[in-house]
Amino acid sequence: MADKKVKVTLVKSLIGTKQSHRATVRGLGLRRLNSTAELQDTPAVRGMINKVAYLVKCEG
Repeated sequence: MADKKVKVTLVKSLIGTKQSHRATVRGLGLRRLNSTAELQDTPAVRGMINKVAYLVKCEG
């Protein structure tokens, strides 16, 4: 599981979202629309992705 990666892309604007959701997106390493981050596939990262699933697209 240590070698697995997930690719996360911000596809929806953060305008009008909750402050905690904005912080979660920043924690995933995403800054602006269509920015992409490649992260380790861990339960913590999966939980963050699930929290803001309506804002991001996940691959892998």
